Amino acid sequence: MPACDDCGQWPQPALAVDAVVINDGEILLITRGREPWKGMLALPGGFVNKGEDPEIAVLRELKEETGLDGEVARLLCVRGDPKRDPRGHVVSIAYLVKATGNPQGGDDAVEANWYDLNSITKLAGDHVSMVNIVGNK
Repeated sequence: MPACDDCGQWPQPALAVDAVVINDGEILLITRGREPWKGMLALPGGFVNKGEDPEIAVLRELKEETGLDGEVARLLCVRGDPKRDPRGHVVSIAYLVKATGNPQGGDDAVEANWYDLNSITKLAGDHVSMVNIVGNK
């Protein structure tokens, strides 16, 4: 892989974070307001800003998209298949996050709601694989 001409570093994929929030058999999901996957249910999340810690980023994204404050419980998984996102190579760090309350959609989330965890069979991108990890532990 050639080095970046401007920075002298190896090219890097984009870094994103996703919050998996589960309470009493319900999971917190947003309805995406933008492509890709516009109109589909997804985990709250987004891109990590330059100079931002991913654990801070996941809580920021949770707040922006659902209005809820949270606390990172633990790292859940990392997804990095170069073809997982149509926008390009995006590596996502999924965190299990503790949060409660009445969510409201914000930022690029049309809405945010709690859903019965057992009813979830399809989510945007590879988010179902992240949710399935929680069910298997």
